[in-house]
Amino acid sequence: MSASDKATQLLSLAGKVGVVTGAASGIGREIAVRLGEMGACVAVLDVDGEGGRETVQRIEAAGAKATFVRCDIRLAEHCHRAVEQIVSTFSRIDILCNNAGIVIRKDVLALEEREWDAVLDVGLKGAYLMSREAVPHMVRGGGGVIINTGSGWALKGGPNAAAYCAAKGGILNLTRAMAIDFGHNNIRVNCVCPGDIDTPMLAGECRQLGEDPDEFMREAAHRPLKRIGTPEDVANAVLFLASDMAKWITGAHLWSMVEAWPSHALSPNNVRTTAYSVYGQDDCAGDVERCQLAVGTTHVVMVNKVPTALARNVSNCGTWCFIFRTVPSGMCAKRKTL
Repeated sequence: MSASDKATQLLSLAGKVGVVTGAASGIGREIAVRLGEMGACVAVLDVDGEGGRETVQRIEAAGAKATFVRCDIRLAEHCHRAVEQIVSTFSRIDILCNNAGIVIRKDVLALEEREWDAVLDVGLKGAYLMSREAVPHMVRGGGGVIINTGSGWALKGGPNAAAYCAAKGGILNLTRAMAIDFGHNNIRVNCVCPGDIDTPMLAGECRQLGEDPDEFMREAAHRPLKRIGTPEDVANAVLFLASDMAKWITGAHLWSMVEAWPSHALSPNNVRTTAYSVYGQDDCAGDVERCQLAVGTTHVVMVNKVPTALARNVSNCGTWCFIFRTVPSGMCAKRKTL
């Protein structure tokens, strides 16, 4: 088998049925199109009928089967009806992408209760409702894949986005919980956590904040790769997680680096892969800065004043995260070379 044939085999979704929420535009549209391009039948879910049908047309133009289902994922009866319609059309569900979300750029003092409810209902409750409906069909089919769309702000807070950060933080931990609950059913649950992506939603954030669009986009591109992400970038990550290339990955998140660092800080000579475990303050290694460590979070330390390999995300799924951040004060850590 040639390398290209092997790659095609590993990434192929032929015979699979994928469901994508929030698929009328932006990231959701590109995820739906990518699944179709790789052979899946795709159900496009959204409240935007015109945009949803345009997505279906793109999938069909790629040679795949697709259907649009109008669904308000905030409502249990809509989710139930949508899943029943999808199973009636395609007989099964193999892939669920809980992608739908909205953002309101306000802090908790400015945020109205109805705005809080809207962001949490679409971004978090909707994922719960859709998963609750889809998982039994996956179990009957022998397994499946759920991929949730989080955010860089699922791992670290952001300004004037209290409800959005709460929803995305909830999505990330819901991912971990569901991976534990349904692993024995051969259902993998993972999360993508993109930074700024060039979508209508990002442009909407700019308008909400009343900022100059050009300056807003320049700041959004201030990342190590020096550009804003594209919906296609996220769709490729979702394809990886949906495919057999990720068949032993669950409870994980893929995070595009959100914070910019000088290029010299990211050079291989400055990056060391090291695990850190908590010790009493009298047992600290002399070359380790004081840092805060807590089970279930992502930890970062500085060794010899150089940003280094960053500590373990201590979840039941044992995921490793590699990021760069400022070192907080607190307990000490002792180095343990891997």
